[in-house]
Amino acid sequence: MSTKVELVYKSNRRSISLKTVYKNKSTMSGENAGKKRVVLAYSGGLDTSTILVWLIEQGYEVVAYLANIGQEEDFDAVREKAVKFGALKMVILDLRKEFVEEFIWPAIQANATYEDRYLLGTSLARPLITRGMVQVAKDEGAHYVTHGATGKGNDQIRFELGAYALHPGIEVISPWRQPEFYNRFKGRTDLFEYAKHHGIPLPVTLKSPWSMDANLMHISYESGVLEDPDHHAPDDLFQMTTDPEKAPDKADVIEIEFKKGVPVCVTNSAESVKHTEPLDIFVYLNKVGGRHGIGRVDLVENRFIGMKSRGIYETPGGTILIAAHTDIEVFTMDREMRKIKRTLDVQFGDQVYKGFWFSPECEFTRFCINKSQEHVEGVVTLKLFKGGVYILGRRSPLSLYNRELVSMNVQGDYEPHEAGGFIKINALRLREYARLRQKLKE
Repeated sequence: MSTKVELVYKSNRRSISLKTVYKNKSTMSGENAGKKRVVLAYSGGLDTSTILVWLIEQGYEVVAYLANIGQEEDFDAVREKAVKFGALKMVILDLRKEFVEEFIWPAIQANATYEDRYLLGTSLARPLITRGMVQVAKDEGAHYVTHGATGKGNDQIRFELGAYALHPGIEVISPWRQPEFYNRFKGRTDLFEYAKHHGIPLPVTLKSPWSMDANLMHISYESGVLEDPDHHAPDDLFQMTTDPEKAPDKADVIEIEFKKGVPVCVTNSAESVKHTEPLDIFVYLNKVGGRHGIGRVDLVENRFIGMKSRGIYETPGGTILIAAHTDIEVFTMDREMRKIKRTLDVQFGDQVYKGFWFSPECEFTRFCINKSQEHVEGVVTLKLFKGGVYILGRRSPLSLYNRELVSMNVQGDYEPHEAGGFIKINALRLREYARLRQKLKE
């Protein structure tokens, strides 16, 4: 039995709306008084469902916490499941708006990738999830937080670095690093047997050939059959994007407007579509990009912990936005300034991937990147077609493009003969290097 209680929590920077809490009557009676309280980042999947029951066996009161960051989820079912299997209460925060404005938008400003290809969908979500988890822990008087991340992956690092940065006094329980847990559950088979014994229904089966993680930014797939890096992705794997070969034969032409490096409007005139709210912009770009099969990446990456892993990602909206942002940035930003900014972009990608969102260096990097975007303003026109993003044109009131200066038909404010001296000065060191090589051959 449970009772439904409506509350509103306060986040670090703004009030968080749409919060429902289910309290478990059996734990409200005082029979568990004095137990240690822990907030569990709970998805209702295999690992966290097992961990919930295991923590209760270890004598903890468990507050289950779930962040709505755009994943397709039956939230009511997750709530009921958590309370049914012993959670003191279930807390669900709607963080979609914050995810776009405070995490995805800075990543677009940075054209952020890790190792040139991964658009950081999971990496960007983890600090936001952690921020919500820590806030719930404070509000619930919990001294512990916990998660279902494995002892081999990146997420354990991201969750825990974030938790310690936001709440230095918190204690983190990491079941997959505790011998009493991983010696008992040596793999997925043991987890399934435990779930079966306790009557825990699961959304996957032992035959599931991969694991996945979804949010508004992307869906990632790994493990199972994908651990063979030469095993081609099955046709039925992808959920966010259409197979490019089966995508529409007619392209979509859209316009994306930026101000200070941030998308402020997306327009598709052919469909009479115009969105100006950040969440609406991103949801629409996911929809139209997914329709055209945009944003599929299959790669092997270097985990922070030291091993290589194979992952497959779908990031339609992010792929479109980074293509558009890169174009308008080059159009409006000074060349030498952008060289410096690009080194910061790479550092930002590394910092986010490795879980250092709340570090002083990442705060400084974001500040500098944001400063660089003051004049990144304008509209980019793009064609989306069968997996491709094609830039058709761009315009900006703050452009550094001088048509008269660059024209081959108009001389403009430029003296061609002066280029000769420029070339000779730049050739000086090349001539000296050539002289040295010639001397070494003699």
